[in-house]
Amino acid sequence: MQILKYILKRILQAIPLLIIVSMISFFIIRLSPVDPLAELRLNPSVSQETLQKETQRLGLDKPIIIQYGKWAKSFMKGDLGITSNGEKVSDKLKERIPNTLLLTAIVIFLTWLAGIPLGIIAALNWKTPFDRVLTVLTSIGMAIPSFFFAVLLLIFAVKTGWFPVGGLTSSDFLEKSLFGQVLDITHHLILPVTVLFTLSLAGLQRQMRANLLDVLDSDYVKFARAKGLSEFDVIVKHALRNAINPMITLLGFEFAGLLSGAALTEYVFQYPGLGRLILEAVMRSDINLVMASLMMGAIMLILGNLIADILLIITDPRIRRGNV
Repeated sequence: MQILKYILKRILQAIPLLIIVSMISFFIIRLSPVDPLAELRLNPSVSQETLQKETQRLGLDKPIIIQYGKWAKSFMKGDLGITSNGEKVSDKLKERIPNTLLLTAIVIFLTWLAGIPLGIIAALNWKTPFDRVLTVLTSIGMAIPSFFFAVLLLIFAVKTGWFPVGGLTSSDFLEKSLFGQVLDITHHLILPVTVLFTLSLAGLQRQMRANLLDVLDSDYVKFARAKGLSEFDVIVKHALRNAINPMITLLGFEFAGLLSGAALTEYVFQYPGLGRLILEAVMRSDINLVMASLMMGAIMLILGNLIADILLIITDPRIRRGNV
C-alpha cells in the first residue's frame, strides 16, 4: 500500500514536467517558419475536408497560446491528428512504440547481465592485467560514436550478407512457424542490439567498478574484515549490496540514453522504432507526429525513472523508510 502511494505521488509530480516538455516542444516547432500542414497540402490523397479539420483542430489561424491549448485538449482526448501521409498518428505510434520497447528492453537486459559481473570482477582484480585490458576495451567502447559504429556494421552486413538490413521481419515472416518467427526477429535485432549494447556496456561496467572500489575502501567494509568475516560475506552482504544501489538509480537515465541513442541506430538500420519515427517526422516538419512522438518519449523516460526508483526502494530499506 505504501509503495502504491509513492507511485501515485510520483505520477502526480510527473504531470507538471510533461506540461513543460509539451509547451517547450510545441512553441519551438510552431515558432519555426515552416507550415505544419505543408506536406498534407501537397499530398493529393488528402481531401480538403481533412485539411480543414486539421486547421481547426490546431487553430492555425489563432494566437500560438490558443494553438497550444487546442493541441493539448486534443492530446488529452487521444486525438493525435494525422501524419503528413494522411495516416492516423495514433496508429503509427502503436506500430512503433512496441518495437522500441523491445529493442531497449533487450539492450538493458544484456547490458546488466554482462556489465555488472564484469564491473565486479574488475574491481576485485584492481590493477591486474585483466582490469587494465578491460579498462582499455571499455574506453574504446565509450569513444566510438553510435552512428559511426552502426554504419560500419551496416557495411559489414551488406558485404557479407550474413545479416538482414532494414526492418524487423522478413517478407515471408507470416509464413514461418512461431519458432521461425522468433528466429527471424532475433536475426534482425542482432545488429542494432550490438551497437547499443557495446556503447551501454562500457559505461555501466566502469560505473560498477568505480562504485565497488569506493565501497571496498570504506570503513564499514574494513571493520567487517576485522571481525573475521569471510571474504565472500564481506563482498556479497556488505560491499556489493551498497555498491549496486547507485546502479539502480542510473537505470532510468540509461533508459533515456538508449532512447536518444537508438534514434540514429534505428535510422541507419531502418529499424521501425520510435527514434527513427521522430527523425523522419522532424525532416518532414510533421508537427502532429513530432509532438506525439516527443510526448511518448517523455512518458517512457518518466516510466523508466519511476521503475528505477521503485526498485531502489525495494532493495534499500533505508530509502523505503525515508520516502514511502
